[in-house]
Amino acid sequence: MATSTLIQNTPVSSESKPVSQRLTCIDVYRGLAVAGMILVDNPGSDDLAHWPIKHQQWNGWTPADFIFPSFIFLVGVSMAFSFASRLRRGESRQKIFAHVILRSLLLIAIGFLTNASPILGVDWHSFRFYGVTQRIALCYLAAAILVLWSNWRGQLIALIACLAGYWALLRFVPVPGFGVPGHDIPFMDTWRNLPAWLDRKLMMGHLYNDVRDPEGLIHTIPAIGTTLMGVLTGQWLRSGASPRTKVLRMVGFGVLGLVAGLVWDRWFPINKNLWTSSFALLTGGFALVFLALLYWAMEIRNWRGAWTMPFLVFGMNAIVGYVADSVVYGPGYTFTVKAANGATMNWHEAAQAWLVSLGLGAANASLVYSIGAVLFCWALLWLLWRKKIFVKI
Repeated sequence: MATSTLIQNTPVSSESKPVSQRLTCIDVYRGLAVAGMILVDNPGSDDLAHWPIKHQQWNGWTPADFIFPSFIFLVGVSMAFSFASRLRRGESRQKIFAHVILRSLLLIAIGFLTNASPILGVDWHSFRFYGVTQRIALCYLAAAILVLWSNWRGQLIALIACLAGYWALLRFVPVPGFGVPGHDIPFMDTWRNLPAWLDRKLMMGHLYNDVRDPEGLIHTIPAIGTTLMGVLTGQWLRSGASPRTKVLRMVGFGVLGLVAGLVWDRWFPINKNLWTSSFALLTGGFALVFLALLYWAMEIRNWRGAWTMPFLVFGMNAIVGYVADSVVYGPGYTFTVKAANGATMNWHEAAQAWLVSLGLGAANASLVYSIGAVLFCWALLWLLWRKKIFVKI
């Protein structure tokens, strides 16, 4: 979820008085998302961790499922600020788009790097080409085209098309070899669905879950919709409306998104693995409300201070935070040690067993391990913060 750098841009309506200052609330939100990502990615026990920091297996949701959509949403918000600022400085849309392509390629490269194992070597027969930053790159690229060459109405139409069109694809298009969902096969079957079928055709042997991938190709479409929610939010924050009006409308639309997602769940279940349209609405609504609260607290009430620093350390170097997360995650699941009984276990399993032996209990031991991973990554990023080094792409 490396979105720290990718954010900021969109044409400004001549009717508004654009707000150009950097909003601390965006960096804090991004920092919270980075910390949450590391916490969720590094449990001492994948199965025995507390429910809120485990991803839902299939339909439904947990708090952990809101982290990745928050990154995607913030990419759109920041884009609205960044592109507008560059256009005001006289940069052409073509020049900005060339930079967008470069950034997208760099994000894909970072994704490939973190998917690889530099120490043990890369097994190209099972190498995973999909990934988090790869999805962010595609969403960023698609949204950038709309931001640069359309207005908010076009972006809203594209958002609706992404969500409605994706539902129609999954609901009515026959899955080759299986039939029509809801008629010949269960609707949203775990592996007999159109996104999983296409990913197997394109990347068989290179998927996260063998028969499907949570960052697959087709379900990038509704994720683009999540990005566009962020774009529209960023444009609203840049407008000349009063701060109070901005907050109220963000909360209003956020609650509308939450309710719409929960209602649509009845016919199109909330599902992170497929990034269903109901999931996009639910998580986008949450992001709107949460950002509105941060905006009210930090930009209107001016409640800032030392408490924001830990989150800014993550939020202003999110791309490094994503890589640091991989540095912790990879060895924990790759390197092994011998237990007292002679059994071989991964580092994270050994650490979990030791923490359980201290009397913490399995779930609490897993949480302590996760918190340790967050603190380790934070310490690495704090060294950069202290030197005022902020890695951008």
